[in-house]
Amino acid sequence: MPRSPSLAALLLLATTAALAQTGLPPGETFHVMNRTGTDARELNAVRSPRGARNDWGGNLLNPERPLRPDRGFNVRPAEGAGCRFDLRLVLADGRESVLRDQDICADREVELQAAARPAAPLPVPVQPPPQVKEQRPNPNARRVATGTGFLVAPDRVMTNHHVIDGCDRIVVRAPDNRWLGAVPPARVDEALDLALLAVPGLPGPALVFRSAPAVRRGEGVVVYGYPLAGILSDSVLTRGEINGLAGLADNRSQFQVSAPVQPGNSGGPMLDMQGHVVGVVVSKLNAQRIAKATGDIPQNINFAVKGEAALAFLQRTGLQPQLAESRGTERGAADIGEIAARSTVFIRCEK
Repeated sequence: MPRSPSLAALLLLATTAALAQTGLPPGETFHVMNRTGTDARELNAVRSPRGARNDWGGNLLNPERPLRPDRGFNVRPAEGAGCRFDLRLVLADGRESVLRDQDICADREVELQAAARPAAPLPVPVQPPPQVKEQRPNPNARRVATGTGFLVAPDRVMTNHHVIDGCDRIVVRAPDNRWLGAVPPARVDEALDLALLAVPGLPGPALVFRSAPAVRRGEGVVVYGYPLAGILSDSVLTRGEINGLAGLADNRSQFQVSAPVQPGNSGGPMLDMQGHVVGVVVSKLNAQRIAKATGDIPQNINFAVKGEAALAFLQRTGLQPQLAESRGTERGAADIGEIAARSTVFIRCEK
């Protein structure tokens, strides 16, 4: 006849079941070890499964104190968080190490090993649209011109001066497809061909400007914008390279770039392969005029205001845009496009 479990065994089973349901006792921690051989700049520990948004949550590390190789970090879960966790280390060189569905109640020390794939961009928190009245385009406007702009701070959009010059009314289509009005006056620098618009109700996120290292010839770039309005109905991404460190007539405030641009791209962001702003699209070479003068048709000779010149202009207006260094593993063009899409707007100038 089988023996019935003892009272002590039943209590042990009940305690184990309760622990699996609620997680570690209040105040208890588990230990994450960095076995990647590289400094880690970010540690995420999120209850498994993470849900439909695949959100890694906040960084548990102090940004100024990376987790060194073969060092550990104590994680204290929230009460009732359970025992199953997904863990991630984002390394200083852009790679990430991930462990999924770890039982931290059964094993209080978790080791993360090296991994080769680059870290994905952090998700941007979803913000509800501000309660600002939309301002739809005027279908009876006598003349209309269009261009591109991008967010550099909440409610602030950078574009080219020539995009908004002479406008009686400026409306922008936000990334969430709301139409919002720009409030005059714009801040402008005619020599650089830059303008800063105030657009209430446009909270961000703002694009980040590259602070270092210096841009070199041959670097890959991505241009994002709204060319050929009325012909192309959607935003367009193009890829190219920095061909020259000066623009037309040796203009040292511009880059020469090979990324194809069309009318309507003016004022759009030019991003490096880390997703940081390195320029503002400004113009393309007039192929017909050059062909008449030389007998040859130039190919993909376009220009962008240098990011450092655009940054200095914004600082003169009193803004302090976000800055970041561009180092480590490069991202794909599709990832860069997702970064740009959240912050790039279509501009309609009505005259």
